[in-house]
Amino acid sequence: MKGKYKFLLLALLIAFASCSFTSKVNGEGSDKDKLLIRIITYLLDQGHYAPQDINDDFSERVYDDYIRQLDPFKRYFYKSDIKEFESYKNQLDDQLKTYDLAFFDLTHKRLLQRIAESKEVYAKILDKPFDYSKEESFNSDYESLDYVKNKREMKERWRKQLKFSTIANYDEAIENNLLMSQEDESIKKKSKKELEIEARETTLNSLTELYTYMDERERKDWFGVYINAIVREFDPHTFYFEPEDKDRFDVEMSGKYHGIGARLQRSLDVISISELISGGPAWRQNKLETGDQILKVTQEDEEEGVNIVGMRLEDAVKFIKGPKGTTVTLTVKKVDGALEDISIVRDEVVLEETYAKSSTVIKDGKKYGVINLPSFYDNFDRDDRVSCSIDVKREIERLKKEGIEGIIMDLRDNRGGSLGAVVDMAGLFIEEGPIVQVQSTTEPKRIYRDKDKSIVWDGPLVIMVNELSASASEILAAAMQDYKRAVIIGSEQTFGKGTVQNVVDLNRVVRNNTNGDLGAIKFTTDKYYRINGGSTQLEGVKSDIVVPDRYKYIGIGERTQDNPLAWDEISAADYNVWENYYDYDAAIAKSKERIASNEQLRLIDENAKWINEIRDNETYSLNYNSYKKRLELNEEEAKRFEKISDYSTNLTFNSLPYEISLMQKDSILKEKRKRWHVSLSKDVYVEEALNVLNDLKLSYAIKNNVAKMKN
Repeated sequence: MKGKYKFLLLALLIAFASCSFTSKVNGEGSDKDKLLIRIITYLLDQGHYAPQDINDDFSERVYDDYIRQLDPFKRYFYKSDIKEFESYKNQLDDQLKTYDLAFFDLTHKRLLQRIAESKEVYAKILDKPFDYSKEESFNSDYESLDYVKNKREMKERWRKQLKFSTIANYDEAIENNLLMSQEDESIKKKSKKELEIEARETTLNSLTELYTYMDERERKDWFGVYINAIVREFDPHTFYFEPEDKDRFDVEMSGKYHGIGARLQRSLDVISISELISGGPAWRQNKLETGDQILKVTQEDEEEGVNIVGMRLEDAVKFIKGPKGTTVTLTVKKVDGALEDISIVRDEVVLEETYAKSSTVIKDGKKYGVINLPSFYDNFDRDDRVSCSIDVKREIERLKKEGIEGIIMDLRDNRGGSLGAVVDMAGLFIEEGPIVQVQSTTEPKRIYRDKDKSIVWDGPLVIMVNELSASASEILAAAMQDYKRAVIIGSEQTFGKGTVQNVVDLNRVVRNNTNGDLGAIKFTTDKYYRINGGSTQLEGVKSDIVVPDRYKYIGIGERTQDNPLAWDEISAADYNVWENYYDYDAAIAKSKERIASNEQLRLIDENAKWINEIRDNETYSLNYNSYKKRLELNEEEAKRFEKISDYSTNLTFNSLPYEISLMQKDSILKEKRKRWHVSLSKDVYVEEALNVLNDLKLSYAIKNNVAKMKN
């Protein structure tokens, strides 16, 4: 991968070496902007795995995505604006080829005008009380809304959106006032009129914060939105980093940064938690969960936070990150629909906390090992290599000394990482052979192989995955599945990211650049393929044993992204299925029978369906009594699923001797392992994985005895 990157960069340097982009062109910021358009379109055309035809169809898709990002709630632009913009709908391809910024300049200028006008609109609306006895509703399906025709319709759109925001504040104010007066009799209960005023003030303060931030955005920030509307049409993992975003990316890649320790993703106008970094502040606090939606961010010196719904992901991150030791409060909508304020003290997030760890457990008289691997890390340092493959090998050898009879490899929530590391790790479980195939548009397919004939573990192996297991996790799971070396247990399929990206610093592409920092671009250069020839793109890895989980019906994965690359297949590599005495088919059949009759898993599946129903309901009453009744019904229904978190097995998980010695001196490590072991003991999925290991071990004993009798 590195060799190809260097070749691509060298080619670009040569291509641009004789060019000079220092001559000034009329128009604000146009010199640098045109340079960016020229570099990025050339680079993607020459280096992207699936370069796009820059034609009218491409133009329409860029137009639609860009306008949607500028005004996701459709509360700025009028129908007349859109009609004017649409004259460019099929011209953006031509403008890109000639580095023409007329469309961007028009939309940028108009957006600033409409934002300025909206300040007066929302201020007037929030100056008067809302009538919560009125029977009316609000639909949050902004995609289905049409643009307004005039100022009267615009005011009505704002009124409903603001009333929807404020009714939640009103309910919270009533609940808080009641609770405070009950706890302290000296606190006088406020009237509904006072609470209604307080609720509107909360909404107003939140909007003021948002608009203060928007006023601080410069032209280059909005131009970054336009650039990304263009590059995201290639695939969801191609992205332009503005200079300060590139700096943040570099910091995160270095392994340390200050923040809450959570990775975020954006879908339409919603920003949600995609991953918690093990050992980070949010992980330690144990209140945020994957899938939680962040609605508002409040700094420790603020009474009211800023609403980040509809905000760019990169902009929202700027509010959430901050200096070590400071507190940030996130108003989140939990996966089950409940609203909650979660305060987190920012700290240094050390990605070393994603290192492999292991534990032992006794099940039905047999000792097994559990290895948790949060990421496929590798520092690529030949002299002092730190790699997950080395660490997992070490953990397996330690587990073998403890007399374990089977291993669970937990890859749930593992988003991937180093290709070299996953190839090395797969080799721990087979003699030798191909592990993954990689295809690019400019080179023949490459087959990455395990060339080491030694096997570190040849016993029963179960690999746990879920919808968030991606990239390198899918490579390992797919290889072990194709070799019939392991049983894969988890969600119906993994994430489905079968692509690899490279990051190019645009400042290295242009010689004699006088336009300042150009930022960087990450783009897709290759696709992964299983050794059987199938792609992991979109389809991921299908589990041998499917267990219900809370994300089952929500829709998580590559297939839910915009513009994902398609699934396809290439010729299979030459490999031989693993020869052993394990009866995988019997073990899988027994597991499916247990799952079908497991009360805990049945309840989890019902909970997943209920969560999806709540998320799909986009119509809300703006009558307070009806609104409150719906909240109460949801809360009552949620109680039915409380026993999910109360579940516990009778299993006890233990650290290995070397770690017990370390914990005598390291109280933080001791607390981390204690929490991990408690979570394992409450994990119905781990419990079933252990049952599968038991079945595999039993089948081995039976088949081995039969073979001996025949001989």
